[in-house]
Amino acid sequence: MADLSGLNLLRNDPVKAAEMIAEAERGDMDAQYAAGLIYAEGRGVPLDLVQAYYWLTRAVDQGDSDAELLRRVVAAQMSDDQFEAGKHLVMMARRALEAGSAQVTRTRH
Repeated sequence: MADLSGLNLLRNDPVKAAEMIAEAERGDMDAQYAAGLIYAEGRGVPLDLVQAYYWLTRAVDQGDSDAELLRRVVAAQMSDDQFEAGKHLVMMARRALEAGSAQVTRTRH
């Protein structure tokens, strides 16, 4: 589980932001929420609502209700193009995960 105690320190620390995003990429739900917040507020990375939406959706997919609330706030700030880009990114990630799961299943037989 990601250590979120230093989240306030991420405001201007690209190294800590990158570490948290790396944990998010490994599937940690708390880190995915934190990555969404990092991108939504530009903490150590340029503000990017599309990436924020993506990471928050990944956390929502794992059952994080706080991420759902923040995702709604982020979505309300997005342009139509940004929202579509965020949905597309989520769709592509889900397909990749499904393909990976199918690949694992095929190699076991």
